[in-house]
Amino acid sequence: MTDFALEVQGLSFAYGSKKALDNVNFTVSTGECTILLGPNGAGKSTLFSLITRLYDAREGRIALCGYDVKKQSLQALAKLGVVFQQTTLDPDLSVTQNLRYHAALHGIGRKAADARIQEELERLNMFDRRGEKVRQLNGGHKRRVEIARALLHHPSLLLLDEPTVGLDLPSRQAIVAHVHELVKQEQLAVLWATHLIDEIAADDSLIVLHQGQIKAKGKLAEVLQATNSADPGEVFHKLTQNPPGHKGPKA
Repeated sequence: MTDFALEVQGLSFAYGSKKALDNVNFTVSTGECTILLGPNGAGKSTLFSLITRLYDAREGRIALCGYDVKKQSLQALAKLGVVFQQTTLDPDLSVTQNLRYHAALHGIGRKAADARIQEELERLNMFDRRGEKVRQLNGGHKRRVEIARALLHHPSLLLLDEPTVGLDLPSRQAIVAHVHELVKQEQLAVLWATHLIDEIAADDSLIVLHQGQIKAKGKLAEVLQATNSADPGEVFHKLTQNPPGHKGPKA
């Protein structure tokens, strides 16, 4: 078994004549949170679509826990949990109903599913809301349910596509703290696309993606040193050549 939860090798992708990703290479290790920074149009969404097989990669290789996503799709995707930027919960079902449906898709029996649902909701302080319809929840609580759903089948890698967009500061901080705790306690691997600098922890890894190419990667401290930068925001502006007022990573 590989120590890498995610391996991306020589990955390129184009929409017609427009290249979205150009020879992208990186790994995410077990027990590591990797932050993916990039301006709009950098290729982040395309990358996530290729990892989840919404798109098919014609050039390069993607492996989840050693399983090739193209050749061993079932084994590979079974290792993956995903929280998309746009909510995908059914608003007319309760929290428990949404989670039971997801568990059933992964072949988890009712008794085991209910035990896992209780475990994940309790960790997110949401178990007392389990009977409420999703439409009754605020944005932060919906995000917590989506994170619980993504973790029900005990994935090795969690993909987070800007999961805190539009949330208030306390909700964002609670989710950031919970995910980083999971990385440490459960040895979960995380690939987190975000524009928010305050969501990056000191021991995280960092990937800067711009115009489909990786401009920097490594532990945060290593990237700061290599780019002679004081913080991730400065790294972003230097490597994407965006001025300080550009809409990009912020605190």
